[in-house]
Amino acid sequence: MVKTASTMLPLGTKAPDFSLVNVDGRTVSLADFDGSQALLVIFMCNHCPFVKHVAAELARIGYEYQPRGVAMVGISSNDVSGYPADSPEQMVHEAELQGYSFAYLYDETQEVATAYKAACTPDFFLFDGQQKLVYRGQLDASRPGNEIPVTGADLRRALDTVLAGKPVPAEQTPSIGCNIKWKKGCEPDYFNPAGTA
Repeated sequence: MVKTASTMLPLGTKAPDFSLVNVDGRTVSLADFDGSQALLVIFMCNHCPFVKHVAAELARIGYEYQPRGVAMVGISSNDVSGYPADSPEQMVHEAELQGYSFAYLYDETQEVATAYKAACTPDFFLFDGQQKLVYRGQLDASRPGNEIPVTGADLRRALDTVLAGKPVPAEQTPSIGCNIKWKKGCEPDYFNPAGTA
């Protein structure tokens, strides 16, 4: 398990486009969320212990914030040939098991992860109503084994701030997780886990 930090995509970045298949078989695209007050994109997967540690909180955030105007999608970009637990079939079971109310999409080509400069699972990207990036930090300070309760405090604060129409403070703590499992020879230029926390 390689601990990898978010690349911290520059604030203000326009949400990169995507069109991916959801666990229910329908295609979900960025354009589907035009008009939302906010859009939360989470790069995640089934097997990562960091994601498993926060999965119940991700489900809670979905149930609490989607009715308030936050669009929310999870995206799995892992290479399933090496990590079959992250296959689309297993994503269906995981979404049911965790009770995810948000779309859970499969990025087979890994092109969407590359466009977002995603590096770890979980990796959070919160966009405002104009789909400009306002937050790309941790869920909270909890990590597997550190005994800090999972509350979602950092992400919830950012979500509440966006919904209140206020600017999110630029000082943000990177998310930490397992590295995205890139296909052999396909690691993007920005991805370098050496020296990460």
